[in-house]
Amino acid sequence: MDLLNDETYMRLALNMAGGASGQTGVNPVVGCVVVNEGRVVGLGAHLRRGEGHAEVNALNMAGAHAKGATAYVTLEPCSHTGKLTPPCCERLIAEGVSRVVVAATDPNPRVSGRGIERLRQAGIQVDTGLLESESTALNEKFNKYIVHGVPFVTLKTAMTMDGRIATRTGHSRWITGEQSREAVHTLRHKHQGIMVGIGTIKADDPELTTRLSVPGLHPARIVVDAKLAIPEDARVLNGEADTILLASERADAGKADRLEAKGAKVLRCGDGDRVDLTKAMALLGEMGIGSILLEGGGVLNGAMLKAGLVDKMMLFYAPIIVGGEGAPSAFAFEGPEKMSEALRLNRVSMERFGDDWCMTGYPEGN
Repeated sequence: MDLLNDETYMRLALNMAGGASGQTGVNPVVGCVVVNEGRVVGLGAHLRRGEGHAEVNALNMAGAHAKGATAYVTLEPCSHTGKLTPPCCERLIAEGVSRVVVAATDPNPRVSGRGIERLRQAGIQVDTGLLESESTALNEKFNKYIVHGVPFVTLKTAMTMDGRIATRTGHSRWITGEQSREAVHTLRHKHQGIMVGIGTIKADDPELTTRLSVPGLHPARIVVDAKLAIPEDARVLNGEADTILLASERADAGKADRLEAKGAKVLRCGDGDRVDLTKAMALLGEMGIGSILLEGGGVLNGAMLKAGLVDKMMLFYAPIIVGGEGAPSAFAFEGPEKMSEALRLNRVSMERFGDDWCMTGYPEGN
């Protein structure tokens, strides 16, 4: 039997926050539950950047019942005016809430703790840290972006049991099953950008959009293409979603103009024949892209790992073996000399999708 306590209401708030994952841009996902005399009187989630925060939506529902109530919030209420949104602290104070339970404090060092302090100054009881780890996990993308100003990168790849992403002839459709592919499209919906290399564009000509049984959000399509070798009729240039091409300073200016005339954005990242991936992440962060789903081939995956730019890895394994000396692997980079120097994943978990398994982990040090 589930017990009725503070954790019950905070889990409800976390569930509402998680349901909006992918919808809030660089803003965090937040849920709020308002409870008065044993009844849930208000529910709210932050649904879109620039619109009402979770606390405001929940208080609007609660109305007069907010007076003397307890508000359960998954992230510290803001104490500053955001984009078209007033401080949530002041609204909680004005409505006469008597207690606020906060899962996690704001990770932004410029504002962290100020909301809690303001509520306490107004005589409201504030309790913190309830289900903090769950709240932090929900906002891992926001937490990285708000502190460092660069995107949170999730590397996703589908491979055989022997680590191949295609056969020796280059054939790759399909390695994993339908349920895994649906999970990947859900991941696209939850990220602001999807990133591949020019090799993937030339080999598969993908659209890189979100295709689900219900409408989903399309991430910006980011292509690492140092020489702007992309065909001008590539499907990622169809205008269905934003397209960003990461090129070097040496890439042809005339072609860059033609591609931008088709609606693409060309970002110059580095002076040599390769894209400076670290610089690219900084520029994408400046553009307001806070999360990227990396769906690269072995070379791009290896380069991103080597540069320390991958925050999370989701490895989909199909129960098949293809072998073949020329079959490409998921990670193509110069490895360590000793096994003790190999990249290790922490916080590893497994999830099954049909006959496939997905291993999720975080590179050591992240």
